[in-house]
This record gives sequence, structure tokens and C-alpha cells, in this order.
Amino acid sequence: MATRKVELLLNKTVEHLGLVGDVVKVKPGYARNFLLPHALAEHPTAEKIEALKGARIQAAAEMEQLRSDRAALIARLEGVSIKLVRSVNDQGALYGAVTHRDISDQLIAEGFHVEIRAVRLGTTIRRIGSYTCAIVFDRELRTDIAVEVAPDRTLELYARTEETHAPAQQEESASDQGDDSSSPETSEPTDSATSSSKGKSAGKGKRKPDSADAAEPTAKRSKSKKD
Repeated sequence: MATRKVELLLNKTVEHLGLVGDVVKVKPGYARNFLLPHALAEHPTAEKIEALKGARIQAAAEMEQLRSDRAALIARLEGVSIKLVRSVNDQGALYGAVTHRDISDQLIAEGFHVEIRAVRLGTTIRRIGSYTCAIVFDRELRTDIAVEVAPDRTLELYARTEETHAPAQQEESASDQGDDSSSPETSEPTDSATSSSKGKSAGKGKRKPDSADAAEPTAKRSKSKKD
């Protein structure tokens, strides 16, 4: 069976619930444990609703201005990247996880007034690296920023890795250059190939004597003897 909600009049603006002077329906536990004890709401009457009309008009104007400011801030945050430097061990693990407050403080330091509750981390940041963080003001006002977590010192493990990769990359580059020089687009013929080609050409130019040509000198010699 669904819990029956209670109706309350807001004495103050409650984000994601309503403005001062609004009559809202909430779960009994939320009303009993939070709204009523903090004097944020009370049971509505016609007189109280009328008394809060002026406050509601003012709150609506302030909310509109706040929404406009947040929309401009979201536009400024497009493509923003922040860098956090943290103490780490030799394997790149942080000694303390990056918190929502850390990101909020860094954004404020760089000129972006983002409250802690607007920072939404999809995963706990416990190692150095690059991450994405959502900034959410409401369902329609949200964007993502890049967060780079860097070590506060040079890590020997990563330095050794870079030193190992550097010679390998140089050898690979030299090998590529060698392959390019040893295989030109057109190759010059060798001397042996040239002489062989000339010999074949010369052979093609000579015609073998046929039987009639060979017999003509023999006939001339025979006639000479008879004379």
C-alpha cells in the first residue's frame, strides 16, 4: 500500500521541491524528519498562503536570475580541464581520494563558482590519470569537465618506462628510414643486365643466310674452273 503524502506550505525555498509560498506534497517521513523540524514548512492555511504571496514573487524573480547565471556558467565550463596535484606512492596510487570539495575548490580558484553539490563524480578517483566529472545544476543545466590528477613528484616507475620506450622508438624510426632508402621507386639496371640486353639486341639484328644465298658462291666457283 502506497504511503499517503502530506500537504505542507513552504516557508522558505527548498531546491528541487518548491519556492517559498508553494504548497507541496511530500512523504510523511520527509516532513517529520526534515521540513518541519527546520521550520522550512508548516501546515497550510488560507491566511498563511496569502501572507507569503509577496515573498513568492520575489523568490521567483531570484530563481530566474539564478537559473540565468547557471546557464551562463555551464556555457563557460564547456571544454574546461582542471589539474589537481596529489601525493602518490611509486605505483601512482593516491594517499587520499579526490573529493567533490577538491574539484569544487579548484573550479572556484579558476573563476568558476561551482558548489560542492553540483559536482557529480561517476567513480572514486584514487590514482593519477585523466577523468571526466559531471557538473549538474538541474536536469537541463549540466556539462562535463576534464580532471587531470598528476603526481607531486617524478615517479621512478614511469620514468623507467619512458627510458625503455625511447631507444625502441629510435630503432624503429631508423629501421623505417633504412627501408625507404633501400627500396627506391625506380632501380637502375646493372652492368651485366645491360650487356646481356645489348647482346640480345645484336643477335636479333643479324639474319641467318638461307639456302639460296649459300649456294650462290659455290656456283660461281664452278663456272670459274670451267673457264
